[in-house]
Amino acid sequence: MTGNTAPDAPTGTVTMTMHIGELAEKTGLSLRTIRHYDEIGLLKASGRTHGGFRLYSQDDLSRLNLIRRMKPLGFTLDEMIELLRVIGTLQNGAAGTDNADVRLELEEFIGQAVSRREKLQEQLHMADEFLELLRHQ
Repeated sequence: MTGNTAPDAPTGTVTMTMHIGELAEKTGLSLRTIRHYDEIGLLKASGRTHGGFRLYSQDDLSRLNLIRRMKPLGFTLDEMIELLRVIGTLQNGAAGTDNADVRLELEEFIGQAVSRREKLQEQLHMADEFLELLRHQ
């Protein structure tokens, strides 16, 4: 079904590329997780079929992959929602928005991501040292 509107999709809609199962397969996330993200507004489906099935676009896949990359860094769902809002504002150039303020918010997220990555790197280094100690017993 990739690349086409689903046969039971509403006419006149933007072409959707996949159903939830294909999205789950491409991202390695469970259907339950994707549905939960939809319920809390983290990742809304771009459309639905006449039968009510969720339809996702390539942009939705990109958004979900960004969310997946935030998880190991320990970002909360609220932080993910906020970052996606910031990114969306910058990409869409929302009228009446002070881009300097939004860019500052993005820089704060970048700083947090760098810090969290460094912490993970330290933990990985400690894990490597631990494994080395065990191997030499």
